[in-house]
Amino acid sequence: MPPERKYLIALETLFKRKHVVVLDELRHELQTHSRTTIFRVLSSVGYHTSYSHAGRFYTLKEIPEFNDLGIWFWRDVGFSMHGTLRAAAISLVERAPAGQTHEELQERLRLRLHDTLRDLVEAKALGRRLWEDVYVYLNANREAAEVQWAERQRLVRYPVEQKPALPPDPARVIDILLDVIHHPKDDAKATARRLTARGLAITSEQIEAVFTNYGVKKTVRSRSRRSGY
Repeated sequence: MPPERKYLIALETLFKRKHVVVLDELRHELQTHSRTTIFRVLSSVGYHTSYSHAGRFYTLKEIPEFNDLGIWFWRDVGFSMHGTLRAAAISLVERAPAGQTHEELQERLRLRLHDTLRDLVEAKALGRRLWEDVYVYLNANREAAEVQWAERQRLVRYPVEQKPALPPDPARVIDILLDVIHHPKDDAKATARRLTARGLAITSEQIEAVFTNYGVKKTVRSRSRRSGY
């Protein structure tokens, strides 16, 4: 049997057993330690490298069922149809009508990506603007970014129709209580604007309910701006 045919059969056998593999598994199945050979065989059929886990995982091109954002997860391993984490982040920001906050990107990609976003902004691959103490990442194209920025402001100012009914889920309760710690003098409306700017589904009515349930008393607002992701 020609060597190339042997490698292809071995590759097919491996991926019938496992949807996602690491390099050592490829070496074992193909019985070669040559990276050149392994990636030549992978390239001949098409493959994806994970954007998570430092790109350690591989899958065949035909396996992922990407969602409408171009993301696919196998357990906790993330793949993007756009390739790298940087490319995935850029795609998500560019296609988002109101840009994306770090929290929104983290929810979609299941990764913290502060350093990646900082690098993309420094490389002018993305823009960013500060809204209610939270950075909103925007298209690098100025005109497209202005449209996203206007939509972000609209969503933050008129969020009620887009938010779920009371009560908020436990994760949002924690977000509210943490915000109270950092902004003890702010009222429910100020807290709602801040959390909404971060991309969290929350209303001032929900926050008032949490204040009541946990005995949180808010006094007259006295805000101090802090920058952050």
